[in-house]
Amino acid sequence: MLWSPGATVTDGRHDLGKNGLWLQHGWLGDDGWFERYGKTDRISEFRDNNRLIELSKQLHENHITDVYPHLAPTSPDGHIAPIDDEQAERLLDAFVELRVMPWVGGAWGAQAHPDKAAWREMFAASIRELLEAHPRLAGVHIYIEPCPSGNRDFILLLEKVRAALKPDHVLSVAAYPPPTRWHPFPEVHWDEAYFKEVASHADQMVVMMYDTSLRQPKLYRSLMTRWTQQALLWSGPTEILLGLPAYDDADTDYHDPDTENLQNALAGVHAGLLQYDPPPGNYQGIAIYSEWEMQADEWAYLHQHFLKNETGNLTP
Repeated sequence: MLWSPGATVTDGRHDLGKNGLWLQHGWLGDDGWFERYGKTDRISEFRDNNRLIELSKQLHENHITDVYPHLAPTSPDGHIAPIDDEQAERLLDAFVELRVMPWVGGAWGAQAHPDKAAWREMFAASIRELLEAHPRLAGVHIYIEPCPSGNRDFILLLEKVRAALKPDHVLSVAAYPPPTRWHPFPEVHWDEAYFKEVASHADQMVVMMYDTSLRQPKLYRSLMTRWTQQALLWSGPTEILLGLPAYDDADTDYHDPDTENLQNALAGVHAGLLQYDPPPGNYQGIAIYSEWEMQADEWAYLHQHFLKNETGNLTP
């Protein structure tokens, strides 16, 4: 009962102003996506310039610089999901000074087949075509689920994508967290050696520090502290964003929103970062999953317990 893991930090010291956010599919996806999923009544929400401007303002106010608009799943032959070209340019017009990296990939064995050379080739070529068509895109964010530790095909995929990118493009990876006895499923955890190997092929690792199945907030805070330290230690010079949960999914076995939430996640991250003064050079900030589930009270909590104030000084 006396054990109180985590830490409260309200002076903004861990906010470097370079945080990330996962965005929903409609911001980039073509009209066919809305038709396939019965969402045609929502097309206007994402094609409205005023909404784009409002979202851009919200991102700037919350020190979000890296955004990952969903552009998945990939087709079984390796083509990434189709994009609405006009919408992409509208978004890039509104998101000046932000790094936009489409989130591509899919479920291993269903849409994603990194174990097949032809699929890897088409996937990389499709990414290259997207970035050539929209040169203001900063790079690409790759997420394959699941991806067991030690998998060689995923490394081959990263090498193929790297070869397709220009030198100034960012190769960002949605990374799995270190193993833990609280969640013994090797297909969604990477051991130290594999984490380091993936990091050596990427410019940025965004560690998905959620979906642990934990139901005890103190255990989750403690785990977040350890994962923060391990991720920073294992990634070498590769930039690290610590992925935090802000979503419900209350009807699943892998996520309890009363445990895995912004409050508990930040408490654990702060405790992990307090071991450094200042944070190590590979620490970039946090990434929030997800834009479409963040509520006003969660944005307010972020301001109070993580962000620096608007002048750049530490908040009182």
